[in-house]
Amino acid sequence: MVQQALPTEKFKRYTQELQELKASNNKVNARRAAYEYSLIDRSRFIEVNGIVHHYHDSGPADAAETVVLIHGWDCWWMWWHHVIKNLNEKGVRTIAYDLRGHGWSDNDPKNHYHIDFFAHDLRELVKKLELRRFHIAAFSFGPFVALDYARNNPGLIRSMTFFNFGMLPNNAIIKPLATNIITFVFNNLLRKLTWWVPAYVYARVVLAKNNVPVHDILIGFKSLGLCSPEAIDQTTRQITSFEITESVPDMVRAADAPMLFVAGSGDAIMTCKNTKKLVELAGKGTYAEVPKCGHLITIELPGTASDYIMQQIKSTAGA
Repeated sequence: MVQQALPTEKFKRYTQELQELKASNNKVNARRAAYEYSLIDRSRFIEVNGIVHHYHDSGPADAAETVVLIHGWDCWWMWWHHVIKNLNEKGVRTIAYDLRGHGWSDNDPKNHYHIDFFAHDLRELVKKLELRRFHIAAFSFGPFVALDYARNNPGLIRSMTFFNFGMLPNNAIIKPLATNIITFVFNNLLRKLTWWVPAYVYARVVLAKNNVPVHDILIGFKSLGLCSPEAIDQTTRQITSFEITESVPDMVRAADAPMLFVAGSGDAIMTCKNTKKLVELAGKGTYAEVPKCGHLITIELPGTASDYIMQQIKSTAGA
């Protein structure tokens, strides 16, 4: 029996907002709130390494296959909501959790937001949920966590599917520029927005190559306010450090599970070229390219993302 923790304050505030929206006269907002509220039934809370984490556990409890879904940088579990539905309908159990300091998981009072802490949290979550031989799907920042976990916990993962992840170009000029620009844009600009439209314009112009439903933009917009500013600052500094960028091929080589790297042909953040370069440098994993897709595949083309995850599951059935 998994020992549950009490819901976090972030979760309580969010559900209160949903209840108010459900009762509003705006039918569009009421429908959106009702849908999100229906997902809450599968939300659980558990203490991991002294921090209460939220995870969404859905699909058949006795499913033959389980996928742990790891969200990206400055995101939360809800970015997977379409994929979760697709996989559950195919008989797959999904566990989508919020990293510490993200979504409905508590912030870390000690402000420890490095990759190794996230990976250690994943290790404890897997242990407490008693998962055996599961799959991982992760996007953007998520693969860093998955790879760090994989190299220190061999033999547990059946397969890994990575979306929008690859080699990050780095040098003495790029490093400080990328660190300062990314932190400024997210912590000083986007986070302070009170209207979702500028966030939609940013996503449509910079991140996405497909029209994204307004509801999904709102879900993404909400993740900004739910994420700890310190988490943004620390993870940005870490993934732009020479130590991390230079070690990524070694992290891939150290993993013992079959890996699929899925790139969007129009991804301006993590280009196809850099994803392919990682696969070639590491000499491990397979590469797939999605035409007319940007950096947000889980909400741009959730059906395609789900198909790639299922492809990995089927290719390793019984492994």
